[in-house]
Amino acid sequence: MIVELQDKEAKETRLISTTIDTSNKPQIITGLRLKFIRLRIKFTLLKVIVKCYHNPLDWIQSLRYLIRFRRRFLGNNKVHKMVCINGKYHIGLYTPGWNSKVYKRFIASQINDFKPVNKGTINRFNNVFFAITKKCALQCEHCFEWDNLNKKEVLSDSELQGIVKRIQDKGVSQIHLSGGEPLIKMDALVKLLNGADKSTEFWVVTSGFMLNNTNAKRLKEAGLTGAVISLDHFSPKLHNRFRNFKDAYYWVEEAVKNANNNNLITALSLCATKEFISEDNLMSYMELAKKLKVSFVQFLEPKAVGHYANKDVILNQDQIDLLEKFFKKMNFTSEYSTYPIITYHGYYQRRQGCLSAGKKGIYIDTDGDMNACPFCHKKTGNVLDSRFDENLELLNSEGCKSYGI
Repeated sequence: MIVELQDKEAKETRLISTTIDTSNKPQIITGLRLKFIRLRIKFTLLKVIVKCYHNPLDWIQSLRYLIRFRRRFLGNNKVHKMVCINGKYHIGLYTPGWNSKVYKRFIASQINDFKPVNKGTINRFNNVFFAITKKCALQCEHCFEWDNLNKKEVLSDSELQGIVKRIQDKGVSQIHLSGGEPLIKMDALVKLLNGADKSTEFWVVTSGFMLNNTNAKRLKEAGLTGAVISLDHFSPKLHNRFRNFKDAYYWVEEAVKNANNNNLITALSLCATKEFISEDNLMSYMELAKKLKVSFVQFLEPKAVGHYANKDVILNQDQIDLLEKFFKKMNFTSEYSTYPIITYHGYYQRRQGCLSAGKKGIYIDTDGDMNACPFCHKKTGNVLDSRFDENLELLNSEGCKSYGI
């Protein structure tokens, strides 16, 4: 466990220069342009609603439903920034980019919870996480797949494709491909993307290992949308120690650079441990994220599973309060409008409940088995089983015990 977090090192790290090529950097949208895009998004919402319902009363009530739904997540906080890349505008890591067919289908799927619409116009899932390999070169402190790491593979390339097809047949906005380290199976990954229907956004969840320029180009050409790259400290030394891999930080910088240069959306993912959480450390991390030109930063709270099983890693209330305050400051105040957008699952789940657990998403592990999420390891049947639909409903009925609001 990392215990040495010095304020002096935090402040010095903010000044670290990088060699990132910024020619294809994402644009942070603020001010008048943001207001204009938000207005256009509202018109898109109205068009989707009118297409889904014939009764004008339903138009009004479904729009109110979407407003209430947003407020349950974010209260009355106003959006102060948006990311534009590849001609699409993104308000969150797990919301498809506007203005795309995937976005419109995503909205139709949301209002379906208000009143059912034609099933042909909605997705069963918002987000599905799928671990495609047990292989990994790293030995990360917090690895939730620790017990399965580097064991014999169970799923063949054709079975990986079969699982993606079955999920896509149900309808899904985003599929996040993880592991292990998914880039170790580069050829299988490209084959999987090339064979998939383009109605879904595809992301890789990676340590960055082996995301060189050639691989980034191959993934982009195969249809990848973006990369969520794990970085658990702004200090190269401490990140390498956390990942138990001497080149871990090097590969993070390489991955971000190469993904940006090939017009892939980039996000950094931080496991915010007890030892890490402080205002100064969080600010240093965001300064680095801004310098690296990523679009999003994801905050994950440590869970006592995998390599953290039976360990005292759960955050206390003071640490949660600090994270939540920092999240709101960075996302919803104009002072920080030029920084990447933060996604913080714990913040949303404490207010809305968990939308995974078969409700709007699932986690498919390296055996093809369904779980509530990457941190809730309770297998509920295999995706390729003939009882897939029944097992999915069972998972949905059991829900999330941690955030079962």
